[in-house]
Amino acid sequence: MHTSVALLLELGIILAALSLLGTVARRFTLSPIPLYLLAGLAVGEGGIAPVPAAGEFVETGATIGVVLLLLTLGLEFSLPEFAKGMRRHVPSALVDLVLNATPGALAGWLLGLDGVGILALAGATYISSSGIVARLLADLRRLGNRETPAVLSVLVMEDCAMALYLPVLAVLASGGQWWQAVLGVLVAVGAVLAAFTVSYRWGHHLGRLVSHPDAEQLMLRVLGLTLIVAALAELVHASAAVGAFLVGLTLTGETAIRTRAVLIPLRDLFAAVFFLAIGLSVDPGDLVPALPAALVLAGVTSVTKVLTGRYAAARDQVGRRGQLRAGTALIARGEFSLVIVGLVGTMHGSLSPLVTAYVFILALTGPLLTRLAGTEPLGRAKAPVA
Repeated sequence: MHTSVALLLELGIILAALSLLGTVARRFTLSPIPLYLLAGLAVGEGGIAPVPAAGEFVETGATIGVVLLLLTLGLEFSLPEFAKGMRRHVPSALVDLVLNATPGALAGWLLGLDGVGILALAGATYISSSGIVARLLADLRRLGNRETPAVLSVLVMEDCAMALYLPVLAVLASGGQWWQAVLGVLVAVGAVLAAFTVSYRWGHHLGRLVSHPDAEQLMLRVLGLTLIVAALAELVHASAAVGAFLVGLTLTGETAIRTRAVLIPLRDLFAAVFFLAIGLSVDPGDLVPALPAALVLAGVTSVTKVLTGRYAAARDQVGRRGQLRAGTALIARGEFSLVIVGLVGTMHGSLSPLVTAYVFILALTGPLLTRLAGTEPLGRAKAPVA
């Protein structure tokens, strides 16, 4: 077997640098996500220290990172409780769609884009980053907070909405027929509903299927099953994140506790690679011309996401502080927005730099705003979680 010296060297340097950045971030009780993103920008195309040999590994590792983030997030909750919360938050999903897709659509119209471009920009401003939000909730130790179920309900419904949106956008971007778009939507809807039904009715058998006293066997079984489910979800244009999240929800009790213990180190490794990959995909030279428009769009949609989170948390009778935490947690955009622009990038050359700059701004500022939203005012003792 041939071993690439360049690959090993670049990966070693990358992991050592991420370790150092993570140590610095935690020294100041911050999330390391912004530093990982900046590191990706530094080693990407056009950066100060490109890593061409490690690019393919980082891209693959980023996909695994999102899957692991959502799997371990699902392990924190039970499926019946989450299903109940999802039903309660249908109005939250509608508010989310109207508040956050509208600015993108208006911006597309003002920029003179055609219908497909307007639809693409609306989707890019609508969808939060499940991967970034999942890591933030873990980093800031908010998984047990009262507002967290509302945040997760909004995220999962956004990912489900992508199952309807992406087939339509892909067909329109390729110049396909209307019936192809309708067929893609029907397949995606059927797949999502089937996945939820199977998980809800027969998911309790899953724990017995994957459970094993040996930690290695448990990890291999859970990870193998999760990747298969994630692949099937992607095959029907649903989200791999939703598939992984459902697997996590169906594992309960001792199996869930042991699974978290064996997967968390692996999750943290690939999550760091995921954030690095977002920065790696950005050419700094492309960002500068698009920054003014991206900053305006980021400012507007930060406010609309905060309003969305506050509304969703209020439906769960969460206090004002918790509502603000929920809103700021949803600000970050990421993987889906980049997928969207990738579908139409060849048709709309000006859209790609705008969305990339927009994603990068919110991927950087979102975690910082989320951290500030949880900071106690000076001179005030810490109160119980709202």
